[in-house]
Amino acid sequence: MRYIISGKNIDVTEGLKTAVYEKIGKLEKYFTPDTEIHVTLTVEKERHKIEVTIPVKGNIIRAEQVSNDMYVSIDLVEEIIERQLRKYRSKLTNHKQAASNFSKAFMEDEYQEDSAIHIVKTKRFAIKPMDAEEACVQMELLGHSFYVFRNAQTNEVNVVYKRKGNTYGLIEPEF
Repeated sequence: MRYIISGKNIDVTEGLKTAVYEKIGKLEKYFTPDTEIHVTLTVEKERHKIEVTIPVKGNIIRAEQVSNDMYVSIDLVEEIIERQLRKYRSKLTNHKQAASNFSKAFMEDEYQEDSAIHIVKTKRFAIKPMDAEEACVQMELLGHSFYVFRNAQTNEVNVVYKRKGNTYGLIEPEF
């Protein structure tokens, strides 16, 4: 695997690089040697964050972890990616082009986890025309992390969502 390690507000020391190679290196059994792994280490105040992105044909495998110690974050992010790979292996490999990024041993492994997605509840509701700010207020009043609404200006269905740090995002369709 090829590592691309970068840092924001942190010097990427040899010790950090070694920790990344050792922990993320455990994922080598899942990928081919030419797979690229993008690792970004960030320090903001007391938060030590690692983001790992692995582009595979047709998909992106991504995980991030935050703690008060960068080495702890590195340990935890590896476990998240490994869990994602095991859980979604059958879905990733159904896209034949993506399978070329994974090792044969991983593909032929008999490990089967219930990776079926089960929808357990369906809701129907009228979508009221409003602006994005009003949708954010409605979302907060409901205590949800996202809210679907019809944009009064464009008459299209939009979604507002809560981001980390009590900020909001808006998703507008693009056709």
